[in-house]
Amino acid sequence: MKVIREGGSIIKAWVDGVELEEEAKTQLVNVSKMPFIFHHIAVMPDVHWGIGATVGSVIPQIGAVIPAAVGVDIGCGMMAVKTNLKAHDLPDSLKEIRTSIENAVPHGRTNEGGSGDRGAWHDIPSTHTELWANDFDERFNKIVTKHPNAKGRNTVNHLGTLGTGNHFIEVCLDESLCVWVMLHSGSRGIGNRFGQYFIELAKNDMKKWIINLPDADLAYFPEGTDHFNDYWEAVAWAQDYAMTNRQLMMRNIITVLGKHFHNIETVEEAVNCHHNYVARENHFGKNILITRKGAVRAREGDLGIIPGSMGVKSYIVRGKGNPESFSSCSHGAGRRMSRKSAKKQITLEAHIEATKGVECRKDADVIDESPAAYKDIDAVMEAQKDLVDVVHTLKQVICVKG
Repeated sequence: MKVIREGGSIIKAWVDGVELEEEAKTQLVNVSKMPFIFHHIAVMPDVHWGIGATVGSVIPQIGAVIPAAVGVDIGCGMMAVKTNLKAHDLPDSLKEIRTSIENAVPHGRTNEGGSGDRGAWHDIPSTHTELWANDFDERFNKIVTKHPNAKGRNTVNHLGTLGTGNHFIEVCLDESLCVWVMLHSGSRGIGNRFGQYFIELAKNDMKKWIINLPDADLAYFPEGTDHFNDYWEAVAWAQDYAMTNRQLMMRNIITVLGKHFHNIETVEEAVNCHHNYVARENHFGKNILITRKGAVRAREGDLGIIPGSMGVKSYIVRGKGNPESFSSCSHGAGRRMSRKSAKKQITLEAHIEATKGVECRKDADVIDESPAAYKDIDAVMEAQKDLVDVVHTLKQVICVKG
């Protein structure tokens, strides 16, 4: 663990053997100088530059919350289930299974619900509509009645959909050649809209109160103010939406896999964990607000998921409850290249070679998600061996990208 002291709160970074880019370090130092940081900031080995706050940081706060430190994909996270299938049950060609998954779960870029929108439902399943009406509609309307500009066009038609970017669905094999299904997604268009809206609202509050910040994206809401309470309600809603979104996708995937494997069952408790969120927790004897932006809660015994990339290993882990990390671990390998840089530096041939043996997209549009764009997952896991124990090692055989 590396300790950084540059005039603000202490920064404790689990970055031994992995790169801490200068831009990310600058962001960490800026956050450390905010007056409401409690004790120290914890930095995970997948750390990289983000908007306002780095991805891969755990930020403890007393009396305030920074919306940009939660991010715009509120509640984004992972889910995985182990099935009763073994590697020998899978056919030699996995293309048909990948196509079936792609047809069962809307994915890809959205054009705000238009007729050609691959990322949203056109015929929304009745179960999703009922779930929206019973679990989300009333709370959603309460938020957008007070903040109408927070309302986006995609709400129920994004529930149970994957998205794009680094969101994915994978079929994997563990060390015993058991088949797992794993996915990564969050609160979709509406969570993004909430995030952007409240980040801008916080910036406007800072201007109104004439509060100078080291970075405008570190605008915050003091606890007890109306905007803090409204944001807290919106974040809680989006985190619940994200959790449910993953559950619905997983249910649809297992259902469609049942058409290929009639005896399929899930045999191990599902792991469903956020890695972009804020919560109230107790650390070092104090009740605080903890923001994990690209980090997973890893209390002693907690199960979590740390994915690599679309061509390398992923891990099911059990937390050790390390207090210095605020009981946290990384949420993945972490980017080492921006999307723009990856598209310039990684060739299509290199991407095809890096994803050899994986049934996935091999075209130029996913090069920004190619394994070379990410840090070495082995180094990332080594850097946090005092934070988690590995329970299962997974290697994907199918990868669906948005």
